[in-house]
Amino acid sequence: MEWIEHLEMSLAAVVGLFKLVLEATSVLCVLLGFANTARLALSQTLRFQDSRFVLLRLRFGSWLALALECQLAADILATTIAPSFEALGQLGAIALIRTFLNYFLNQELETEAKLQAAMKETKD
Repeated sequence: MEWIEHLEMSLAAVVGLFKLVLEATSVLCVLLGFANTARLALSQTLRFQDSRFVLLRLRFGSWLALALECQLAADILATTIAPSFEALGQLGAIALIRTFLNYFLNQELETEAKLQAAMKETKD
């Protein structure tokens, strides 16, 4: 039975490391998204376009959606290590909130993309 405990500790270490990687990836997504969007915003201040705000929202929103998905994956991994009822309840609440955030963010991104496509068609 000692080898099972060793295996559990090894699995917990691997899961903890991967959870940390996912959380760092989430932070990196937000930072890269901000930098990318700021660069785009600065380049578009020289050109006056009606659709620039929509494009900025689409760009940054896509990065935020990716960051939310990485955070949710990290939370799921954290629960696999300590699956207590309290941890499962917290995961359920966090997953519900992040899923709703991601759903509505994706809905808004789709609407913004359609709006931008319509604006391009009217210009052409």
